[in-house]
Amino acid sequence: MRVAIYGYGNLGRGVELALRQNPDCELVGVFSRRAPETVKTATGAPVYAAADILNFKDEIDVLILCGGSATDLPKMTPALAKDFCVVDSFDTHANIPAHFAAVDVAALAGNTLCLISAGWDPGMFSLARVYAGAILPDGEDYTFWGRGVSQGHSDAIRRIPGVLDARQYTVPVPEALEAVRRGDAPTLTTREKHTRECFVVAAPDADKAAIEQAIVTMPNYFADYNTTVTFVTAEELQRDHAGLPHGGRVIRTGRTGLDGEHTHAIEYSLRLDSNPEFTASALVAFARAVCRMKARGRTGCLTAFDVAPADLSPLSPEELRKKLL
Repeated sequence: MRVAIYGYGNLGRGVELALRQNPDCELVGVFSRRAPETVKTATGAPVYAAADILNFKDEIDVLILCGGSATDLPKMTPALAKDFCVVDSFDTHANIPAHFAAVDVAALAGNTLCLISAGWDPGMFSLARVYAGAILPDGEDYTFWGRGVSQGHSDAIRRIPGVLDARQYTVPVPEALEAVRRGDAPTLTTREKHTRECFVVAAPDADKAAIEQAIVTMPNYFADYNTTVTFVTAEELQRDHAGLPHGGRVIRTGRTGLDGEHTHAIEYSLRLDSNPEFTASALVAFARAVCRMKARGRTGCLTAFDVAPADLSPLSPEELRKKLL
């Protein structure tokens, strides 16, 4: 399949590297809103101006969008869905239904197939919740993220006026995680499950108090959490927070038996050395599924829930049955 990358930050670079590990993929090129001559790709892939994307309409099977969820993807995905099959990693959970509806309208009008919110959460964690809930209907779901850097939340902080750079860590509350694993089935608020740590580089003349207030009150990102904001220099951020690790776990505890006397726990966990590279790898797998499903005539918008596992894999159905079933 012929794949193109739209946007070239950490995630776009991760997609570029992931495509090298998938022999059934060909990278058409990278499309950037920056001047192409200023963008240096990891593998020497060609770079084109984002404004010229329509000139490549017949050369691209799937376009992987690598913008941020805060302001880029809500506009970018519906706009490009009119002309391309696209995959994005939109991760503002509360706004997924509205984003899906907007992309679905555009994709149906353009006779394209698009998949939103691919990655690990939403994405692989979403599937873990569905599978576990289907198997243990009498139970509770718990999702813990981190400790790790959230790309989306870091990007949201960088959009605040006066912020030059930022890293945001999501941190599970240890007592909450231990209670779930013990099988206590606690009722936990958002604030009781996680804390958020923000390390921010502010412009020399910036109002730090205003920046901190904008962070801790930001809806869908920080308002529902105990959030700490620490201002650091650019040198300190590079020295202490240059990496992009992440991870987490989905746990479902449930009961079976005549009176619920038997308890069970399902746990799916990830430990990621590079959040963007893992997310990018998931995007490529879902791009494969989109390409296959479009070839069968499917149009509109999809999520991970609509994709059969076999469509994600480069293996044939026969190989899957022989090696993995």
